[in-house]
Amino acid sequence: MSQNVSDFLLKRLSEWNIKRIFGYPGDGINGIMGALDRAEGLIDFIQVRHEENAAFMACGHAKYTGEVGVCLATSGPGAIHLLNGLYDAKMDHQPVVAIVGQQARGAMGGSYQQEVDLVSLYKDVAHEYVIMVTEPSQMRHAIDRAFRIALTERTVTCLIIPNDLQLEKAVETPEHKHGTIHSGMSFSKPLIVPAREDIAKAADILNAGQRVAILVGAGANGAGKEVIEIAELLGAGIAKALLGKAVISDDLPYVTGSIGLLGTSPSWDMMQECDTLLMIGSSFPYSEFLPKEGQARGIQIDIDGRMLNIRYPMEISLMGDSKETLRALIPLVTPKQDRSWRNRIEENIKDWWKVLEKRAMASAHPINPQRVFWELSSRLPDNCILSSDSGSSANWFARDLKIRYGMKASLSGNLATMCPGIPYTIAAKFAFPDRVPIALIGDGAMQMLGINELITIAKYWKRWSDPRLVILVLNNQDLNQVTWEQRAMEGNPKYEASQNIPDVPYDRYAEMLGLRGLSMEKPEDVGHVWDEAFRSDRPVVINAHTDPNVPTLPPHITFEQAYAFAKAMFKGDPNQLEVLTQTLKDKAQSFLP
Repeated sequence: MSQNVSDFLLKRLSEWNIKRIFGYPGDGINGIMGALDRAEGLIDFIQVRHEENAAFMACGHAKYTGEVGVCLATSGPGAIHLLNGLYDAKMDHQPVVAIVGQQARGAMGGSYQQEVDLVSLYKDVAHEYVIMVTEPSQMRHAIDRAFRIALTERTVTCLIIPNDLQLEKAVETPEHKHGTIHSGMSFSKPLIVPAREDIAKAADILNAGQRVAILVGAGANGAGKEVIEIAELLGAGIAKALLGKAVISDDLPYVTGSIGLLGTSPSWDMMQECDTLLMIGSSFPYSEFLPKEGQARGIQIDIDGRMLNIRYPMEISLMGDSKETLRALIPLVTPKQDRSWRNRIEENIKDWWKVLEKRAMASAHPINPQRVFWELSSRLPDNCILSSDSGSSANWFARDLKIRYGMKASLSGNLATMCPGIPYTIAAKFAFPDRVPIALIGDGAMQMLGINELITIAKYWKRWSDPRLVILVLNNQDLNQVTWEQRAMEGNPKYEASQNIPDVPYDRYAEMLGLRGLSMEKPEDVGHVWDEAFRSDRPVVINAHTDPNVPTLPPHITFEQAYAFAKAMFKGDPNQLEVLTQTLKDKAQSFLP
């Protein structure tokens, strides 16, 4: 029997080396679902509980593998549901192809059920390439262009396929005549290196600097060896944007850790005192955490020319691959003989880790969330894959966890959306079934979408060669990050009507699904519960009862933030006494010997 358009679609996806599609069925893609059934394992269809999570999984797959992630949804509501996860991919520069259904071509324009103008809807999120396929001979070049553009631009592209077209006879080879397109699949990733004279100028600036600070982001992934080499030559410290968490190990004595509102004091101090800034593969947005204009000479390396010179006025902007550009730059860098700058940075970092440990071990009711992350840090399995959600969990992920060589880590960086933590973790497990993925999420994200995907884990976990997958839920019954933002940014007390959320027994729910559920209810539970989780013979959900009043202190508190916080307390925060007590405890650890 000759193949139809849907059969050809899957065959072409397989030739693009796609092994897995994350999606949810619907009548707008019935033709494609039938082809998946006929394809006999050519492509693995992973059935999610919600299309938004399918897009998050495609993004997570792209982040952790470097490959194109693919998600599939029906027309109308299904296509709409994908959008948040697709914006996460777009804003973090990940290659994702979305395939969505559409109503029959003859019905379009007739206000038909579930008819949505998907080309217009997707024009922003997939602005580099969105196409509605209306004729079978289009399918080949539409697929090829969607993948090639997603890879080239590191972005989202979209194929819209009407449901009646999916069943038409495929045209594998268009006619050889005017008005046809004959595409192919080859794609080679180029090595992009700046001009020699620009690299030489950058080296001159670095050689002239006495106090060099390095900031790395996701664009430096894979260039850790070169980052370390140039930092050693320059006697520099290295700060990390959140998406650059796994670029280099936190065990190195000159790694200052995260930067920004979720950052560390050593990163803040280094940026305030440096005379030269080398920014590698990062679009870190908060300029107030970078040197003041005129304080430091700047050099930036980024593969995307559009992201150069928009965070700090750089003297030299080097458009190129981070690894290859550093390789070209390193031979021109003169080793610094004066190591006083480096020594100061290392002393700051040593003191900072002591402060974090004291903060983590400070009493709280019932458990200090910092302790949960601090005790996880030393127990992290080799080559584990960490996914944090947005919210207060991202604070502790950023500060308290020491990443080691071989680990992967990510979160929603630029969109900073809730809910990718568990979908990223599921995608990581499918891509690397022999590694341990760990989701670090708040109870808000768990209730919003995360709890649904526990069903997905329950459906598939027996497939995995190593069944371990761990989900930590910070159960504080508070939308904690926003509560603290209300206090410290707006000067308002906690608004309980918007911030309080129900207590849910996440561990017991996991047990109902055939997973393992564990509970942390007092400080003494923390260490042995982590140990138990990593010994488990199946996926684990940890219900950690943590204190919402432990402050998510930024590395530097401005007068405006202090004033707003005082105002919120003066207005009568419902947790005023507990908040003040925990804030004083945390702040005191910075000064106590």
